[in-house]
Amino acid sequence: MSKRMILDVGCGIKKHPGAIGIDRNTASSADVICDLDRAPLPFAANSFHRILAIHVIEHMTDVMRTMEEFHRCLRPGGSLRIETPHYSDFSSFCDPTHRSHLTSFSFKYFGEKHGGFGYYSQARFHEVSVRVKLLSLWKWLGFEFLVNHSNRFRKLWEYYLCYVVRGKVMEFELEAVKSHCQAGPAGREAEPVSLQQTAE
Repeated sequence: MSKRMILDVGCGIKKHPGAIGIDRNTASSADVICDLDRAPLPFAANSFHRILAIHVIEHMTDVMRTMEEFHRCLRPGGSLRIETPHYSDFSSFCDPTHRSHLTSFSFKYFGEKHGGFGYYSQARFHEVSVRVKLLSLWKWLGFEFLVNHSNRFRKLWEYYLCYVVRGKVMEFELEAVKSHCQAGPAGREAEPVSLQQTAE
């Protein structure tokens, strides 16, 4: 049975145990140092069973290209974990390195129902789950439960209420949908890093 390969993108100094970490900071715990904004990432297509992007996507210059790279690097059916601030949270705007301010529906653009914008990218992900964390007061009052147990209420909240009942962090679990031999957009293949070597 082959080893389950996990990529921790922007791992910092707290790399996920057993994962291959990448980061641009040489002081990090990364196994591979690279500029995350420069595609392609230094891995062959279909290399990973799981990718972790914890508080990374909001820092990226091009979210669409980043998602395409995640899709390329994942095996068919591989999982992608994204955690990022909700756009109504103070932390989304106070950090000057944040380039994108996202909603709980932002990654629908890569889904089966892409709101008519599927031509932006050929990368497709199935949305397994979305969880929105609210500030403590609203969690205690039951708003977090409602937001996470009804897509209709979540949309109502984001349209009309989120700047009063503020969100905090969003957690996405996505699954890569790709054809049997799909390797991502043409011309994006990188010179692969040896995963066996980096995993040691």
